[in-house]
Amino acid sequence: MADRSLAPDTISWFGPHQDSGWDAADAATSGSDPHFFDRRAAAGSTTFQRMLRAFLAARAALGLALVAALLLGQVLGSATPLRLLGLCVAYALVAVLTWWFVGFRAQPVPRQLASPVHLLWWSSVGLDLISFGLLNVLDASAGVGFSALFILPVLMAGVLSPRRMALATAAAASLLLLGHAGWRVWAGQESGIRFSQLGLVSCGFFVIGFLASELAGRLAREERAARGSLEFARQQAELNRLVIDEMQEGVLVVDRRGRVRAANPAAQALLAHGQHAPAAPFQLRSVAAWSGLVAAVEEAFSRGGWPEGGQDVTLTFEGGGPRSLRVRMRFTRRRESSAEEDLCVLLLEDNRKVMARNRQEKLAAMGRVSAGIAHEIRNPLAAIDQANALLSEDMPDPRSQQLTRMVASNVQRLKRIVDDVMEVAPGVAPEPVAFDAASLVRACCEDWISTNQLPMGGMSPMKLDLPSQPVMVLFEPEHLRRVLVNLLDNALRHAPSGADTVRVRLDAHPGHEERPVLLSVFSLGEPIPADIERHLFEPFFSTRSRGSGLGLYICRELCERYGARIDYRSHRGGGRGGNEFRVQLRRPSLAEGTIPADLFSPTA
Repeated sequence: MADRSLAPDTISWFGPHQDSGWDAADAATSGSDPHFFDRRAAAGSTTFQRMLRAFLAARAALGLALVAALLLGQVLGSATPLRLLGLCVAYALVAVLTWWFVGFRAQPVPRQLASPVHLLWWSSVGLDLISFGLLNVLDASAGVGFSALFILPVLMAGVLSPRRMALATAAAASLLLLGHAGWRVWAGQESGIRFSQLGLVSCGFFVIGFLASELAGRLAREERAARGSLEFARQQAELNRLVIDEMQEGVLVVDRRGRVRAANPAAQALLAHGQHAPAAPFQLRSVAAWSGLVAAVEEAFSRGGWPEGGQDVTLTFEGGGPRSLRVRMRFTRRRESSAEEDLCVLLLEDNRKVMARNRQEKLAAMGRVSAGIAHEIRNPLAAIDQANALLSEDMPDPRSQQLTRMVASNVQRLKRIVDDVMEVAPGVAPEPVAFDAASLVRACCEDWISTNQLPMGGMSPMKLDLPSQPVMVLFEPEHLRRVLVNLLDNALRHAPSGADTVRVRLDAHPGHEERPVLLSVFSLGEPIPADIERHLFEPFFSTRSRGSGLGLYICRELCERYGARIDYRSHRGGGRGGNEFRVQLRRPSLAEGTIPADLFSPTA
């Protein structure tokens, strides 16, 4: 347990004082040196500067008041010793100069002036003790008491210095008064009752110093706690701002007059059309397209509530189609005794995103169900295939053979659909590996040409544009082969017959290793219509009666599984119009392993 007797004086305004609330954090903050102004004064504390200026201004005013009082006494016929007037003039001059250079000009107090043996201490508290002591001595014959003036240096020391220095100042003032009074009593110039009265005044000095120090210490601790709370509030506000700014959901804070107090970037994007929405604060009624939102806010304020699940509000922009928003509202109460709501928090979300999210959830559920169904179909399908093969052996007539071939063809089609569904079924994905994409693409294209019995050489419908150097990518080789075959099948199906109608290109971006590797499959032909383009990568969407609609969907799912990206671009005009699918492949880091290039050769 720490020895509390070693703790420095507890924190006053700007110095330590002894208090039961001292802890290690206070020690780290203030230090143990009993300085007149503590380290926070050196940092330019605004509270310290304000208090110091107030005391220095009071000293300057007191000095001028003393000079004015003595001059007025001379005008009224009172005899004032010249040395007493000179002392008051000198004190007033020094007090005014100190106030001018330190207080009025608001110069921060440097660290070296914080010591009680430095010029600043002597030009304030020290000067007051000496000057008021001399005034008390010089005024003995005039009968004017200056003992009350000692309250100012005692009070100043109590507020701006450690408690020990405050009590030492009170002791110095008491010694000056009692010493002078004792000498006069011993010399027979005054009675003993005067000494007793000054003793009570001295006790008052100690009380004033102690109370001023205690009150200043409590006020300093409250100020320090308030600064800590303010800093915490600033950090919390900054954290809230960052969280709200990063939200995908739009957030608006609107008052009863329709004035938007705050709006995050997502809300500004939802309210904007062709240009950025104004930064908050702004008036919600200033744009005619927001009238639906204004009506919803007014209705919510009038009803005092809003449906928990929210309602749809339509924004109609000039030159553009309507934008449907799902709007949820929450209210804040500023007066507990009143039922009126002052601020309304609007949570906005584009219904297109809501529908897309719901569609994705439904597709995920369908995928899980389809995977289960496909797994159960496999065994009966294999039995049908085997039984059909046995029947084909026992039925030599052409009619029966035609029927068994039809059964076999549809069985193979069902197998492909089952394999496609199982390919994207939820499960543990294989770890991606680094391999040479150029070798794999070349081998895959040659195998695809052979499988589809396409001509080779100059009459081939395919043209390869591959780099001569290895191009390392991060994927799963068989899955990349599956993606490329699906894209080639689509390209061949929609391209016209002839040579050089399908082009496969692998671009490694030489000199730009930070960019992903680009694999593109281009086919000549009419570009895909816009109403079909938006559904290209959706499952079970196909323009062919016998298509499963899973090819491009599987390509997208496999690409996303390994951090790649697939997209579509249409090429129009110029005599080479067509369709291009591009796959952006990740490059491996030095930590990934590498598959040898000869693994993808046709003979491997």
